[in-house]
Amino acid sequence: MPQTLSGPSRPPQSGADGNDLIGLAPYWAPLLPDAEFLSPNAPFPCDMAPYGFQWMSVRTQDPAERLAGARDAASHLNNFLDEELAKRDLTEADCALVGFSQGTMMSLFVGPRRERQLAGIVGYSGRLIAPAILNDEIRTRPPVLLVHGTDDPTVPYLSMAEAEAGLKAAGIAVETLSCPRVGHSIDSDGLRRGGEFLHRVLRS
Repeated sequence: MPQTLSGPSRPPQSGADGNDLIGLAPYWAPLLPDAEFLSPNAPFPCDMAPYGFQWMSVRTQDPAERLAGARDAASHLNNFLDEELAKRDLTEADCALVGFSQGTMMSLFVGPRRERQLAGIVGYSGRLIAPAILNDEIRTRPPVLLVHGTDDPTVPYLSMAEAEAGLKAAGIAVETLSCPRVGHSIDSDGLRRGGEFLHRVLRS
């Protein structure tokens, strides 16, 4: 049975005070004043550190094990999305996924496999898991923005081009942004472009 995910949330700017801030929300709230930002923790304890959470093991680089991990974690993420949309009487058209690293991997894995199309996906510093099987499993084609630092030591910069090719081969519209001299992180250009993308897909 899927595990119930939990994590911080940030109410819409129009009804929140200054303390209700999580992650990237303060940068994007002016562009999306009516948006609620939810940030669920991954379902599993990190196996490489005494704290934190992970969607799948970071101990292996084996593609088959990574795919198995993504399939396992997908049920948790899908359950979270279904519950949160139902609570708010919203549809996938009102929802965009934003991921970083493993969060990007899960967003790109789950998003195109959902029955109803999400407004969009923003993926920072991640990769597309098992691109060869996407065509066989795809159900919807949400637009995607990929952002990656050229000096990323954790998820190689080449992963963005590989993800772009795999998504486009499946008929998904993809935008990309390369961030020179940026490592495994998000810079101001990435934040700006992500906010602009979300503003566009959530207002369209």
